[in-house]
Amino acid sequence: MLWMILGRDRADSAAARAAARPAHLERLQALHQQGRVVLAGPLPAEPGDSATGMVGSLIVADFADRQSAEAWISADPYCTDQVFELVEVQPFKQVLP
Repeated sequence: MLWMILGRDRADSAAARAAARPAHLERLQALHQQGRVVLAGPLPAEPGDSATGMVGSLIVADFADRQSAEAWISADPYCTDQVFELVEVQPFKQVLP
């Protein structure tokens, strides 16, 4: 089943995000190699402007259940290194493509 994981960064997270990013991407890449990622990416503060920083991340991926999705994101460096101040996990129904 697909799950949407929305992580909202804490206000002063830029340095923590940069430090945790390689390990975060490594975990996402492993999930992608398993064929489980539909989409994933950061949420820029301003459209098309990475210089203003990021305000969060969105991941849509296949997990067996909510508990599995929550366990996966809880172990992610963006959670363990306190980049995210809020994480929302919701079922996702893909309509397109």
